Amino acid sequence: MTSVSTRRAMLAGGCVLALALQTVPARAAIVFDPTNYAQNVLTAARALQQINNQITALQNQAQSLINQAKNLASLPFSSLQTLQAQIQRTQALLGQAQRLAYDVQQIEQAFKGQYGGVDLKASDQALVDGARERWRTSVAGFEDALKVQAGVVGNIEGARDQMAQLVGASQSASGALQAAQAGNQLLALQSQQLADLTAMLAAQGRAQNLEAAQRAAAQDQAREQLRRFLTPGAGYQPGDAKMFNR
Repeated sequence: MTSVSTRRAMLAGGCVLALALQTVPARAAIVFDPTNYAQNVLTAARALQQINNQITALQNQAQSLINQAKNLASLPFSSLQTLQAQIQRTQALLGQAQRLAYDVQQIEQAFKGQYGGVDLKASDQALVDGARERWRTSVAGFEDALKVQAGVVGNIEGARDQMAQLVGASQSASGALQAAQAGNQLLALQSQQLADLTAMLAAQGRAQNLEAAQRAAAQDQAREQLRRFLTPGAGYQPGDAKMFNR
């Protein structure tokens, strides 16, 4: 009896469990929905694309900052001191001008006196001394011009080295600022060469002008000396002659 009752109870419990499983709501069951899955995948792809776009934008901003840093980087090479030293050497040569220097007041005084009209009251010796001084000034002017020309020629080698270094720096420039600074220094080099050329022309012109002034003064003096030679003098004046010591 006991075993039969047990079996009946177990059978009843199994029926109740089966009935309970059949009455579970449909929403509690695990069901695969393809449409919902596709929407979820599309949403995740869009989110991933937005993240990739943000990463790309950050990379572009970082590269832009790097480029700006390169554009603001200063050129590590400078030729300013070398160019200034070359200009100073040329100026020193001009400052060594002998006798008649590059001074407006001194030139005015010289042309009023030494290169002006011949003093009709001056002695013959004074005329000769004046001509000799003017000749010496002309020779000194040519010597000064040759010195300046030699200095300018000496600067050519330095200018060649500076130009090579500046062109190399310009070609290897990492940014706009370095390229601009290299270009500015090349312009400074050109300005220094033009200054040398101006100094050489000034020295050569000074020598030529002194020579022309010397010739003009010599012609004026020659006319005065010719006038004095042709001017009738007192002539021969007879006097007592003593032939013997008596």
